[in-house]
Amino acid sequence: MGQQETVDVDEVFRVETHGIDPIPDAERHGSAKDLFWLWFGSNLTFTYVINGALAVAFGLSFWQATTVVVIGGLSFFAISAAGLSGIRTGTATLVISRATFGVRGNLPAGVLNWVVSIGYTIVNTVVGTLALEVFFAEIGWQAGTAGRAVALLVTLALTFAVAMWGHATVQFAERWMAYVLAAGFGVLLLFVIPGTDTAAPADAAPGLSGWSLAFVVMLAGPFSYLPMPADYTRYLPRTTSLKSITWMGALGGFLSSVALGVAGVAAATRTDMTDAVAGAESLLPGWFQPLFLALVLGGSVTNSIITLYSSSLNLQVLGIPWSRARAIVISAAVTALGSLAALFLTDFTTSLLSFLFLLIIVFAPWGGVFLADMLLRRCHYDADALHAGSAGAYWYRSGYHPAGITALLTGMTFAALTCDSELWTGPLVAPLGGADLTLLGSVVSGLTYWALTRRRVAAYAPAA
Repeated sequence: MGQQETVDVDEVFRVETHGIDPIPDAERHGSAKDLFWLWFGSNLTFTYVINGALAVAFGLSFWQATTVVVIGGLSFFAISAAGLSGIRTGTATLVISRATFGVRGNLPAGVLNWVVSIGYTIVNTVVGTLALEVFFAEIGWQAGTAGRAVALLVTLALTFAVAMWGHATVQFAERWMAYVLAAGFGVLLLFVIPGTDTAAPADAAPGLSGWSLAFVVMLAGPFSYLPMPADYTRYLPRTTSLKSITWMGALGGFLSSVALGVAGVAAATRTDMTDAVAGAESLLPGWFQPLFLALVLGGSVTNSIITLYSSSLNLQVLGIPWSRARAIVISAAVTALGSLAALFLTDFTTSLLSFLFLLIIVFAPWGGVFLADMLLRRCHYDADALHAGSAGAYWYRSGYHPAGITALLTGMTFAALTCDSELWTGPLVAPLGGADLTLLGSVVSGLTYWALTRRRVAAYAPAA
């Protein structure tokens, strides 16, 4: 008898053996509903409460800020749709984008997207650590630096353990944590929403600057997911409906981000949200405050899990010759070092957040080109060519796709000229009345790519 072929199984609490290599049809499983729980759970994070409060701080009324929150939630339709090509190719988003930018042209943006993933993982880790530190204090343990170190270790361990196991465990954890977090944040809404001041202030005229800053804050998080969605659709059977994939993922992200965003808007009309955790906590009864801090920690972990997991696939795309499980150790180590700096060097956290917002100049235009390419190809790619290097169809000219690179640079130029951040203010911001139009770089880059390639790029059709 011949030797039986071994099939790798994607199971909960079993280390995933696949990385960016195409997932064979025999090993695909799950349904579109898995994507609902993934995006719903990972976006039950206190960050959206902070973003909602910031919209009010920028001068928007309750209803104006709520409008921004809802539009921000609708962006998850684009995020979810970005995963459609994963089901066709069985590989990660940043492998598929080789078709858009060329194998070599894909690398610079890949590096920056890895930085964004790690940056947001650090931010969430810090938020979770600080919440756990306050929890320690409320139960009577005033341990100072030692308590903060323990809180950081617990937060990192929870994140790393799940991400290390891999795809199946990530989806399992997101689903079950979503049940708990949704119940907890539901109670939070019951305490925060009553008493909301929905009347527009007499001087409620945020102007173009206030509106644009609110949109940048609300959309920066969802846009940062654009290099990730196919990472979580690549295991789905090819027969899965593309429509159901789009709707399930979008609905999950929309519900959680909008609910928590509105909570932040409501809280900001009732109390000072300069320190968002302390501000929200002041609106809660004493018995719920420790549970609230646990919610902040849990939401930080659920979000960090998917960014840390995707960062390990990203490293493989960049050429790290290790398995996904080994590559994630690099991301975890950088996250730990960055979190230490953020927690013990006060200026680092502010600088990191400013840097991440500045990177919108790159990943918003990148997302516009990628989505335009996906639409032109109708999500059909030559899966073998994506991994073939210089021997494949996506090598183009010395590894660069001129149209993709040109469109990306065009969008980045527009974004840089209209960006208003602490680290850089574009020359067009003042003439535009203080408006930050960075995110429109995605539209500019997408339209540029369409104009350059609409008659040259076609859906891949395998030979009969």
